[in-house]
Amino acid sequence: MEPRNQTGVSEFLLLALTDDPEVQPLLFSLFLSIYLVTVLGNLLIILAVSSDPHLHIPMYFFLSTLSFTDICLSTTTIPKMLVNLQAQNQSITYAGCLTQVCFVMIFASLENFLLGVMAYDRHVAICHPLRYMVIMDSCFCGLLILMSLLVSIVDALLHSLMLLRLSFCTDLETLYLFCEVFQVVKVACSEILTNNIILYFAASILGVVPFSGIIFSYTQIVSSILRMPSAGGKYKAFSTCGSHLSVVSLFYGTAFGAYVSTTFTHSSWKTAVASVMYTVVTPVMNPFIYGLRNRDVKGATRNLIRCTIAFQ
Repeated sequence: MEPRNQTGVSEFLLLALTDDPEVQPLLFSLFLSIYLVTVLGNLLIILAVSSDPHLHIPMYFFLSTLSFTDICLSTTTIPKMLVNLQAQNQSITYAGCLTQVCFVMIFASLENFLLGVMAYDRHVAICHPLRYMVIMDSCFCGLLILMSLLVSIVDALLHSLMLLRLSFCTDLETLYLFCEVFQVVKVACSEILTNNIILYFAASILGVVPFSGIIFSYTQIVSSILRMPSAGGKYKAFSTCGSHLSVVSLFYGTAFGAYVSTTFTHSSWKTAVASVMYTVVTPVMNPFIYGLRNRDVKGATRNLIRCTIAFQ
């Protein structure tokens, strides 16, 4: 049957992870394990930072916010994948798809801004150590988080509302394992030029500004570290940035890969793998990166586990 325009489309079809019924239980177990590790790992960081008074500083406040964002981003995508695997049904309602688009954009954009804010925090700590607590006071840190969240919400709502003006076809399939705005726009049957202009303009601005801030911050950081007289001071300064640089590389590397695959490839599986990398793999890796590389977080985590065992 020929596809026809249908403004009131009732559902979309998501890409199936596999058509082999024997592999589906393995994939279900894999994604369930990843989700549990993501939630528990990031929750452990939040509890460790909250329970240790020595970690009540801006650096770990931003880390806790990043962990909370990772939990929310994973919760937006993985549970629906698990439901589809269990039910062997790849459909998602029109309202559910738009809701998922909105929340994925909010939390992915918020993580993008948080990485920029954390780079600025390290810049102030290393380049202006004597003024660190004056510049990065609690009000200013809260304002940075609030502004990042507001911009992310406004951007997500704008694109979600722009999707409402589109009409879709009867034969629908998104190329991702979840509803992502670029892919939803692709399957529209109506004119999408305006949507694409706004999408690429917003992605360029909201992507380039935080990333440029990260580059500038680390340029200043490296310059300050090279001027330090002692090798011990240089090592300590570099060690405080190592975890953040690892997370930045992972997030922007996978996000750029997803963007390139969306724009230049027609392979649904390549696109699906790229989407999983930045929405599933990045959140599950962040607790390991900070937990294994940061001595303060490791110490606070051990103390929290000891207190929990002793309480029981």
